[in-house]
Amino acid sequence: MRKVKVRLRPMVSKINMPTVIKTAVLPGDSMESLFIATQVGEIFYIRDGAIRTFLDIRPRIIKLGASSGGYDERGLLGLAFHPRFYQNGLFYLHFSVAGTQGPGALSGSFESFKPDPCDPKTLHLKWVNRETQYDHIDTVEEWILQSNGQLQKRRTLLNVRRPFLNHNGVNSLNFSPETGNLVLTTGDGGSGYDPFHLSQNDMEIAGKIMEIDVGKNPFTNAPPVVTRFDELPAPVQETLTVMAKGVRNIPGIAYQRFYHQYIKHVGIVGQDLVESIFSFLHYKPIPVTQLVQASLLNAELDQEGFINFGWRGWEGAFPTPMMKSCSANPALDEKIIAYYDEAVKTSVRRLLPVTSYFHKDPRPDKFGGTALTGVQPYMGNEIPDLTGSLVFTDLARNEGSRPPARGVLAYTRVQPDCKLNDFHVIETDYDFGTSSAYYVSLGTNLDQTKLYLGVYGSTKVTDVNQGTVFEIVS
Repeated sequence: MRKVKVRLRPMVSKINMPTVIKTAVLPGDSMESLFIATQVGEIFYIRDGAIRTFLDIRPRIIKLGASSGGYDERGLLGLAFHPRFYQNGLFYLHFSVAGTQGPGALSGSFESFKPDPCDPKTLHLKWVNRETQYDHIDTVEEWILQSNGQLQKRRTLLNVRRPFLNHNGVNSLNFSPETGNLVLTTGDGGSGYDPFHLSQNDMEIAGKIMEIDVGKNPFTNAPPVVTRFDELPAPVQETLTVMAKGVRNIPGIAYQRFYHQYIKHVGIVGQDLVESIFSFLHYKPIPVTQLVQASLLNAELDQEGFINFGWRGWEGAFPTPMMKSCSANPALDEKIIAYYDEAVKTSVRRLLPVTSYFHKDPRPDKFGGTALTGVQPYMGNEIPDLTGSLVFTDLARNEGSRPPARGVLAYTRVQPDCKLNDFHVIETDYDFGTSSAYYVSLGTNLDQTKLYLGVYGSTKVTDVNQGTVFEIVS
């Protein structure tokens, strides 16, 4: 693979944490505008070099960072424009709702849970008292840009109760060019190691990729707050199809056209060991009505062709390990397989990643990563060495180096057979000086010929106005 070097061209700076970067053509316009959603609830668009406010829902967003020292994974997480947005003005939001703060599903901090292979109780925890023991509520809403220029909420599609503040996904709403449906990606609910084993449970909304048929109207303007598919009213169930399960945390889904089909790309954020990117051409989705029916009858559904990323038994291509530090000699840190039985159970049912990168990597041309924050195909010609590649971002190099932090751009090639492939770091020329530069999001335009990078000067959402959005250019 070739060494690639790119330039970062600043487009807008001093904004809040950018969670979604994508383009759309406004009704009555003739060119794409670049839209940027921020974690705190603002949506801006850039047109002719000027930045304007499209929508501000900050009053609707839960108070961020108050209970976690400024760090938070809630907020405005998803923004998607209907494929006919230019004609119908419809767009969709996924965010954490103001006033829904709960005590959390476990006592202690959201990161406190770690399984103990010597204590079976820790391997089989149950999420009980869900109506009172939860962290917050996420919602998915449909909005419309009316012909008079006014923005209005039309309806709520889902209300989902979440156990912890983390692993809610980001860039979590995208439309499928294959089915025309809205695709929602959800993380496993948070803490660490998926304590309640939600991602493999077919009834749990957490840890899934699902399609919502927004063309169907279930005539339920205020769906109930739920955590499971079988708690939804039947008309809402009929709008939902599950594409995949076994998700830990996820920065969205991306579609890459290959002749008359689309390769689907999904990045899964790792636990302690590895970050992984999965790609697939064919899949067999399962309607939620079938999942619920099978659960009621206690029947086994045929899941041949259904996508399973393997979490929590597998972290990428590896059985989920736990690291135990050897204080006398850190080089001899111990690795234990935490969920051995689950790794065996899902070993042949899971999809293998097309590429992985590690939190520690001694190879000279690689890097130690922290967290995968974006995956996008590049189909443009301006950066010829990247044409047809899959580009991805990591939050920050994890190499024991001193601050300031630096994010990483990298790329891999994906073949139609979606077999394992290597990756290479993309060099950048931008000088961030003494400021930290966490790579928090990656976006593209409608035909995937441009790439946009969201950078933030802190990992804390309470450190405001430290964001810059760059275009990645030759």
